[in-house]
Amino acid sequence: MNPFASLTVTYIIGAVASIILYYIFDKNANLFQEYKKLNWAPIVLGLVIVALEAGWIFAHKAGWQISTAQIVQSAVLGTILFFIGTFYYKEPLTWNKIVGIVICIVGLVFINYK
Repeated sequence: MNPFASLTVTYIIGAVASIILYYIFDKNANLFQEYKKLNWAPIVLGLVIVALEAGWIFAHKAGWQISTAQIVQSAVLGTILFFIGTFYYKEPLTWNKIVGIVICIVGLVFINYK
């Protein structure tokens, strides 16, 4: 099956489940009023989630081991978020963060070493 066709089913079911849970947990809720409060963050998060999920599917199809793929994805994502947090959100750059990134990169080298 095409990975993106599979993801459309996945996210349609997720959207329906989210709508049902929204009304279960707030009986007087107005979903359209909530949508008026929408900003860029959920849109970008949706794109990132689709990219991550598609990456998982393509990694599996390419023959990656699930245990290795998960570690690689987490280390790469953590490294990317480190830079986004530091440069975009002005989070403090500390030695333990730098050491953590170096450990992630060294770990990636060892995991992918053949």
